[in-house]
Amino acid sequence: MKTYYVYILECSDKTYYTGVTNNLERRFSEHSEGYNPKSYTHKRRPVKLLFSLEFRYINKAIAFEKQLKGWSRAKKQALIEGKFEDLKMLSECRNFTHYKYE
Repeated sequence: MKTYYVYILECSDKTYYTGVTNNLERRFSEHSEGYNPKSYTHKRRPVKLLFSLEFRYINKAIAFEKQLKGWSRAKKQALIEGKFEDLKMLSECRNFTHYKYE
């Protein structure tokens, strides 16, 4: 059975890169070695693997990757640090037009 991974890298400029792969070790090596000169991480090496999560189904992995790409840096940081209780608070709407602020 194949396994898929969603991962977050920290680049040398402190930005995060989120990706999905079926071979985490190989993909991290490609990022580290600058395999693709057109990739986001190529000019931002070295990179560090900060987070990975394993999935059985590629569609679930892709959906989670897309979800993460929409998250704020603060939410990604909470996930990386295992501060799951902070995710709910960081997910709340903060617009002044939100019902909480009426």
